[in-house]
Amino acid sequence: MARHCQSSFSLSHPLWQQGQILPPAPGTPLVQAPILATSAQQSATVANPASGASSDLLPHFQLEPEDVYIVKNKAVSLACRATPATQIYFKCNGEWVHQGDHVTQHSTDRSTGLPVMEVRIEVTRQQVEKIFGLEEYWCQCVAWSSSGTTKSQKAFVRIAYLRKNFEQEPTAREVSIEQGIVLPCRPPEGIPPAEVEWLRNEELVDPALDANVYVTPEHSLVLRQARLADTANYTCVAKNIVARRRSASAAITVYVNGGWSTWTQWSGCSTSCGRGWQKRSRTCTNPTPLNGGAFCEGQNVQKTACTTLCPVDGAWSEWSKWSECGAECTHWRSRECSEPAPRNGGRDCHGPELDTRNCTSELCTHAAPGAEDVALYVGLVAVAVCLVLLLLVGVLVYCRKKGGLDADVADSSILTAGFQPVSIKPSKADNPSLLTIQPDLSTTTMTYQGSLCPRQDGPAKLQLPNGHLLSPLGAGRHTLHHSSPAAEGADFVARLSTQSYFRSLPRGTNNMAYGTFNFLGGRLMIPNTGISLLIPPDAIPRGKIYEVYLTLHKQEEVRLPLAGCQTLLSPIVSCGPPGVLLTRPAILAMGHCVEASAENWSIRLKKQSCEGTWEDVLQLGAEPCTELYYCQLEAQACYVFTEQLGRFALVGESLSMAASKRLKLVLFAPAACPSLEYNIRVYCLSDTQDVLKEVIQLEKQLGGQLIGAPRVLHFKDSYHNLRLSIHDMPSSLWKSKLLASYQEIPFYHIWSGLQPFLHCTFTLERLSTSTCELACKIWVWQVEGDGQSFTVNFNIAKDTRFSDWLVPDEVGTPALVGPSAFKIPFLIRQKIISSLDPPGTRGADWRTLAQKLNLDSHLSFFASKASPTAMILNLWEARHFPNGNLSQLAAAVAEVGKQDGALFSEAEC
Repeated sequence: MARHCQSSFSLSHPLWQQGQILPPAPGTPLVQAPILATSAQQSATVANPASGASSDLLPHFQLEPEDVYIVKNKAVSLACRATPATQIYFKCNGEWVHQGDHVTQHSTDRSTGLPVMEVRIEVTRQQVEKIFGLEEYWCQCVAWSSSGTTKSQKAFVRIAYLRKNFEQEPTAREVSIEQGIVLPCRPPEGIPPAEVEWLRNEELVDPALDANVYVTPEHSLVLRQARLADTANYTCVAKNIVARRRSASAAITVYVNGGWSTWTQWSGCSTSCGRGWQKRSRTCTNPTPLNGGAFCEGQNVQKTACTTLCPVDGAWSEWSKWSECGAECTHWRSRECSEPAPRNGGRDCHGPELDTRNCTSELCTHAAPGAEDVALYVGLVAVAVCLVLLLLVGVLVYCRKKGGLDADVADSSILTAGFQPVSIKPSKADNPSLLTIQPDLSTTTMTYQGSLCPRQDGPAKLQLPNGHLLSPLGAGRHTLHHSSPAAEGADFVARLSTQSYFRSLPRGTNNMAYGTFNFLGGRLMIPNTGISLLIPPDAIPRGKIYEVYLTLHKQEEVRLPLAGCQTLLSPIVSCGPPGVLLTRPAILAMGHCVEASAENWSIRLKKQSCEGTWEDVLQLGAEPCTELYYCQLEAQACYVFTEQLGRFALVGESLSMAASKRLKLVLFAPAACPSLEYNIRVYCLSDTQDVLKEVIQLEKQLGGQLIGAPRVLHFKDSYHNLRLSIHDMPSSLWKSKLLASYQEIPFYHIWSGLQPFLHCTFTLERLSTSTCELACKIWVWQVEGDGQSFTVNFNIAKDTRFSDWLVPDEVGTPALVGPSAFKIPFLIRQKIISSLDPPGTRGADWRTLAQKLNLDSHLSFFASKASPTAMILNLWEARHFPNGNLSQLAAAVAEVGKQDGALFSEAEC
């Protein structure tokens, strides 16, 4: 509202005295002069008679001056309008504005007929700046009428501005979905105060359109619950009448942490009979990780052991006794399919349940024998005589055969001498030509037909008469010819390079062995790797010569895809030429790093096809799906029987978190230390000889030396990383340059087995160059698992060579051809095979030999081959070359012979 006050006219007004305000005419009210009175005088009211209708009204402001801002150098205008008014003047900061600076306009109010006066003035930036800092610049209108004066409200004139820099800008953030977000913004200082608005990706954020967004009185932008759509660049914009300022953009990323889906149903048991495993899985899709959100923790596959009832085929019981002969001259007997009865889907018995045949008794009618019956009886007698003669001939032949061969197996005098006949003794009188015939190795492949279970019935062992196992070898009578020596490496590789598969083989011959072989077989070895290939006699057909190679691949050369919980357990080995089929299985030996357990592992033999894909050719512990491959898994090595050469690897899939692999922990350090820094490298290797060999060669090139004895660590499938730390260093002599208290190797880098030379380096610093002794402890452990510690104590100034015991050099050449490749002499091997292959009474055959050599778990595989004994001897050669104990093998063979002593005794007769 307008503020009104009245005052009397004073002739002492300075403008009046200066003639700037005209005196009123005689007889007229003193209303034309401005009110110039003090505040005390203004409070007094002098009643002046008025001659008109408006003489009793004070001025009333229809328009009062308002606050304005000067933008840059542009002057501003102030206006006021009052009725009834005879005069209006502006007063600014207590001083009257000059009359000439006023612009006055008169009019009449049509509704009331009262006079209306409107006055305007302009205020410049210079006027305001004159009093800048003292007080604010303000102006006020004063209006006169015959009844008194009225003052308007004060209008402040300010210089407008907006500074450039924000007092606080929003910052980038990463937030989880549904989390609240507050983006602060304090705009730059300005007059008038800046208004704030927010932009999302350059589009205006309107809280009226989005209930999830609001702006606080302090100008902060608040997102109540972050959504994926809120991922954007946010900008705070401040503006007033002078300028518009933008803050730096703040990137808001709304991420989603992964969540597990529900478990799938358990799969069917992996085996249709016996013990197997089943699994279920889940995926990290509930929700799927987005915008850098964390992946799900925990296993995506669970496995458990399962047992499936094996189908049992039905078998007939014994026939019942014949019934009495009936009136129709027949009697019968019966049996039942009950020993055992078919169950679990097994097959029913085949054949008749009831058997009938003719009979004679007092109850049936007999006809007198005629001529036809007599002829029938004569024919039956003749057939019986022929059968008896044939049986006698067979027995005689059998006795001569056993007398010439099998009886000798019982005597181990030559076996215990290492299968090496050293004296000349006369041959048996009844078989003078026993060893004069070259054994025939061209036997075609067939299937063994004997029983798999040794018979334990019969009397106790019988002592056989003393005698030699074999007639001794006469001079010059039994020479075994073998193929030519292996070709030179360069020539062999040159010939190999013309083949299509050469591109997939490693370059150079460091990890390769090669040789030329014929029907006598041989052996290839890659020194210091535990990898060898045994080609048994008769595996290569007579008349053919093969150039065979054996090579070890570096893991970066061959891509072996692994899925889920699978891990590489052995080196990747090639033998070739690929696709060559042998008539007898060769045996590929290679190391592995698995702690095998049927409850914790599913282990498979993989072979690379010609197209380059890897296929499962054998699951260990399950019934083999083909007779081309078989595997004998031992504590640290596996022996692969294969009739087809190619590229092989052993891959395992853990069935539980208790599954573990063996790691070899090896420490190396520089042999010389010219500077203050000293590095200790801790390698975490798969526990196979080939990887250790590669690391040693690498460290020799780096000038490293071995520190301490290697340790074995069992690394479990627990998804926990491997940690390494160093302790107990003398702080007065050494200090560690590591910032963290330990180092870590990620779980998957170790578990996959595809990164062979994983290691951590501890960088130490001597405090003095005279320090030569280092003593400390290095701990290596799996989080929430087992660990190993190394006590390090050595002199860094002393030249230390690699220990001989670390990787003992294998004796012999990489290629052995013919009989030199085998411990058992060729002819003795043949006689053992011919004696033990046929099924023997009381179990005196190859089955007992397998039991004595602890190979009875592989009876079904041995029985599927043409010569089970040959398979047993081949495996013995692969396992025990070159340091096998022939005496133990000889004793086992002798024990087998004693079990069938009665038969041999009859053969001697």
